[in-house]
Amino acid sequence: MTVDAHHHLWQPDRGYRWLDDPDLAGIRRPFTPEHLCAELAAAGVARSVLVEGGRCHPDEVSEFLGYAADTEPIAGVVAWADLTDPELPATLAGYRRLPGGEFLVGVRSQVQGEADPDYLERSEVRRGLAAVADAGLVFDLVVRADQLPAAARAARATPQLDFVLDHLGKPRIAAGAPGLAGWRTDVTALAAGPNVSAKLSGLVTEAGPAWSVEQLRPYVAVAVTAFGAGRLMFGSDWPVCLLVADYRSVRDALKAALPPLTGAERDQIFGRTAVRVYGLDL
Repeated sequence: MTVDAHHHLWQPDRGYRWLDDPDLAGIRRPFTPEHLCAELAAAGVARSVLVEGGRCHPDEVSEFLGYAADTEPIAGVVAWADLTDPELPATLAGYRRLPGGEFLVGVRSQVQGEADPDYLERSEVRRGLAAVADAGLVFDLVVRADQLPAAARAARATPQLDFVLDHLGKPRIAAGAPGLAGWRTDVTALAAGPNVSAKLSGLVTEAGPAWSVEQLRPYVAVAVTAFGAGRLMFGSDWPVCLLVADYRSVRDALKAALPPLTGAERDQIFGRTAVRVYGLDL
């Protein structure tokens, strides 16, 4: 069973201000559960994880949990939460009480939008991470490549929390060899933490419109070596991926970019890891 561990849904008029960027005109339109189900069915993907989309508002949480309750393929939701919220434990408990709250599997904050590369070192942020762990949830790391060292330190400091690195830390694939060199060292250090998994997602977008499987291969190879198949998962990053590639092309590109693996290892990447890490009830 194939599981897509990372996709989004949105209605642009509900506060997704980041979509105002002129370069994002191609995805500045509604993406609904109906659109998602059509994509999953066409690609032969059985289940998925819906991830917060940069709206950064509690209203999105209730909306997404409702989608999960009403949409069979959505097996889990990674909701938005503010790590610096002093009432974060109560906030997370409130999420669970919402309709569809049983689909809450993790939370994410927009760390990539913080100018400080050491944002995850802040005491109030570390308290927030501990609260996420106490709630029995996973924390998705959406970080820039320069934030990977701080992410590694946060993972070591919070061993009771399962972290999932989104988009492999957004390596600068379009920059060529220099982008690979620095990223390799930092992502390998992060992967040394046994409580960290990663998503093979968002890579075509980082490579840009002229992306190729050959560009992706070294990054995927590093990830497989560092994390192992048991801590890696496929994510489409749909509909963001539509800026450079359609859903099926993203999935097929990852299959082509993977090094030689056993059938069991491929099953982990394309489903079993996500089920285990997020505790998905299929």
